[in-house]
Amino acid sequence: MELAMIGLGKMGLNMANRLVRGGHRVIGNARSVESVNEAIAMGAEGAHTLEEIMSLLKSPRIVWLMIPAGKPTSDTIEALSKILSEGDVVIDGGNSYYKDTIRHAELLESKGIEFVDCGTSGGIWGLKEGYSLMIGGKPEIVKKLTPIFETLAPAADKGWGHVGPHGAGHYVKMVHNGIEYGLMQAFAEGFSILKSKEEFGMDLAQISRIWQHGSVVRSWLLDLAARALAEDTSLSTIKPWVADSGEGRWTVFESIDQDVPAPVITLALQMRFASRDEENYTARMLAALRNQFGGHAILKDS
Repeated sequence: MELAMIGLGKMGLNMANRLVRGGHRVIGNARSVESVNEAIAMGAEGAHTLEEIMSLLKSPRIVWLMIPAGKPTSDTIEALSKILSEGDVVIDGGNSYYKDTIRHAELLESKGIEFVDCGTSGGIWGLKEGYSLMIGGKPEIVKKLTPIFETLAPAADKGWGHVGPHGAGHYVKMVHNGIEYGLMQAFAEGFSILKSKEEFGMDLAQISRIWQHGSVVRSWLLDLAARALAEDTSLSTIKPWVADSGEGRWTVFESIDQDVPAPVITLALQMRFASRDEENYTARMLAALRNQFGGHAILKDS
């Protein structure tokens, strides 16, 4: 099959590469000329404008988006809605908020353009291991795109599937990432507790390797933890500042809207916020209150 890949960050380039290796014709497009050239070097073709993409693809065109969620995605879909033709297909493989996805589907369908949302997991390892694809949209459109999904997935019959109507793919990916937050937080806390027991002199890299075989906590995340610890057990070069992509927040919002308790995911998200609080006004206020009511000692900043 042939398709355009708009957005050639690390993940977009890797996906384009995997598709080219699988025998698909890929037109790469990005704002960066260097990224387009990199896509060409790996066997894709290049296009520097959306209009150029239209001229290079035969109808019905397939356009896959791998760009940041929010305004960049909305603006691109708005632009595509004005130049694509009836029967063309847009696939959003980014981390869009599912409510935005439903709105995007309605916009494109009003023009006769098909839409598929594809929650995509695999990160920088997807080129080698394949991608987990959670797909929302019309079953008949997803079926037509099967060769693309089979190429990107770990195997033709594994790691991908149609999970529901428009928005369902990104909804499943949102919850997937929320779960990921909780798992990551548990591993981080566990290794931190181990590190604090200094009198045992434990080798955290060794422990992670032990857990990789036979343990009930063995997982790909544990494999990545073992890799990081093998490089630097102290993690001394890494600043204790943790970002969030937004999907953890959306998962927590959804748990509130659906009246479904999700304390682990919620607390994992809150811990990411705490990592960025260099001022820690909360702790300052707690210390001040203890001093006010009980005369407890406080430490002064130098």
